Amino acid sequence: MSGAPPVPIADGHADSLMWNRDLCVRQRRGQVDFPRLAEAGVRLQCFTVVTRGYPLLDGFAAFAALRRWPGAARRGPWARCLFQLDRMHALCARSEGRVRVVASAADLEEGLAGGRLAAVLGVEGGQALEGRPERVAELRGRGVRFMSLTHLANNELGGSSSPLMGDRPLTPLGGEVVEAMGAAGLSVDLAHASRRMLRDVLARRGVRPFCSHAGVSGAHPSWRNLDDAALRAIADRGGVIGVIFATIYLGGREIADVVRHLEHALDVAGEDAVAFGSDFDGLVPLPRGLGDVTGLPRLVAALARRRSAAVVEKVAFGNWRRFFGETLG
Repeated sequence: MSGAPPVPIADGHADSLMWNRDLCVRQRRGQVDFPRLAEAGVRLQCFTVVTRGYPLLDGFAAFAALRRWPGAARRGPWARCLFQLDRMHALCARSEGRVRVVASAADLEEGLAGGRLAAVLGVEGGQALEGRPERVAELRGRGVRFMSLTHLANNELGGSSSPLMGDRPLTPLGGEVVEAMGAAGLSVDLAHASRRMLRDVLARRGVRPFCSHAGVSGAHPSWRNLDDAALRAIADRGGVIGVIFATIYLGGREIADVVRHLEHALDVAGEDAVAFGSDFDGLVPLPRGLGDVTGLPRLVAALARRRSAAVVEKVAFGNWRRFFGETLG
């Protein structure tokens, strides 16, 4: 689909960095790169760093080798994290001013005013720290502004929402990391958190929780989806929920199924707390018409047939802009 959409777009989650592609060039593979983001009208994109694979098998080291990561970058979660962050900064430097990692609210607004893509960096899973809360400060220094505590498997910080993980709570070390994140100004991403850990984090103060990508249980029950109580609790703390596009969590294979989840979240959490959280490049099946980022204007148009222009602007762009304007520092 060509042409920019009638409203700008923001997206809360893409795993593009782990594929080690040149994002400065339009690619035939994958779902996100800088030229396609520009074509779709995306003005703010969250790029997350992945450092571990599936439960039990993991397999990420083999994946990284296949993607031609250098040997030193494959040695462990922390090395994998730093490699992807350095790679993103290098890509932005090569983008000829089109893309910039934003580290503050002023950076964000300056970039938007200048027509640049604002890239917000996050880490998917606190296993990247390798048990060292003091590394949170280094992440901030490298431009990271949010982190989820777990990913697809439990770790030393707490429980994952994945099946057979036992619904474990936030651990004492996880509590230390949450405190370090609050001190460093990093938001806690509740994506992939077990139900118990989600409640534990929401019970704490001094840190801003949100969810970069998840489905909605009220639209389709799933282990990966947030129930209405969680939606309300995140909204009550000023957070935003990015609705995922993965068909296995939507319970359908059409753009209308994304809209169905967005509408339920809007009805429960309110129009200031709902946004897009695609999970592009995340090894998940996507709806027809949303095979890559250039399909996002179709989603905006589908939502516009159901909701007012003001609500569509908030969901498509305004809510992520506001949230990161308040939390980047």
